[in-house]
Amino acid sequence: RLDSTYIVIEQSPDMLVKPHNRKRPGLNHLAFHAGDHDRVNALTAAAADHGWALMFANKHPHADGPQTYAANLSNTDGYQVELTANNP
Repeated sequence: RLDSTYIVIEQSPDMLVKPHNRKRPGLNHLAFHAGDHDRVNALTAAAADHGWALMFANKHPHADGPQTYAANLSNTDGYQVELTANNP
């Protein structure tokens, strides 16, 4: 939530047998501006406590290129979020 803007992500109780795969058609990932480098680092450090794992660890925090500073995280359901610093 930010002022009057908010995002809700829900998991349906009517899920199909096939697990989500970010490489299939449909939702690939959600990206968010997460603040400065320190905030991205803090969120990345806390991610494991909330079921998220760092992707592309060997390229972190520049997995999307040298001009970016971001954490790409995935959860056990196969969803990905990207937390991007606003000061790359």
